[in-house]
Amino acid sequence: MSGSLLLHCCCGPCTLFPARVLRKGGEDVVGFFCNPNIHPFREYERRVEAMEQVAAYLDMAILWDRKGYDLDGWLAGLSGETSHPARCMACYRTRLRRTAEAAAAHGYRRFTTTLLYSRYQQHGAIVEVCRELALAYGLEFVYHDFREGWAEGIEMAKELGIYRQPYCGCIFSERERYAGRERRLRERLAKEVR
Repeated sequence: MSGSLLLHCCCGPCTLFPARVLRKGGEDVVGFFCNPNIHPFREYERRVEAMEQVAAYLDMAILWDRKGYDLDGWLAGLSGETSHPARCMACYRTRLRRTAEAAAAHGYRRFTTTLLYSRYQQHGAIVEVCRELALAYGLEFVYHDFREGWAEGIEMAKELGIYRQPYCGCIFSERERYAGRERRLRERLAKEVR
């Protein structure tokens, strides 16, 4: 396994383009699905199913984080940080630390992440965390700015009929996603309560 690259996969759709680029570059890619941030459980389950579809399509082996749906562990890793962007940094550290630990435990010397594909993530912060972890675990972080293939990856996911999630996965991003609707509902109900 030492010649393989461990690819942290945040979700199935975001894995399509990065896996393609890495393979074209001659990498032997193995995925690692570690996303304790995803909530609720049904959303986590849908993303696991989408990852299974993508892995089958790519004929790519996947390591699954043994902790699985670990909402309690993820919340503990936030150390009380619930506001954006501080919670995102804590979330990156939790998921990418587990990736580095898995890489070291399974004999991989190199790793990267599909988080570098999303236009919605804090790219520089992710790179910073990956570099720190590479140093701490004696690994090589393989950097690539996968955002260049954002549109291509979306089209691939649509063509394959892969479930594409509408938020990053955490309960806080879901709350923020619906903040406008929640405010309008609250205003409507306030008018009806007179």
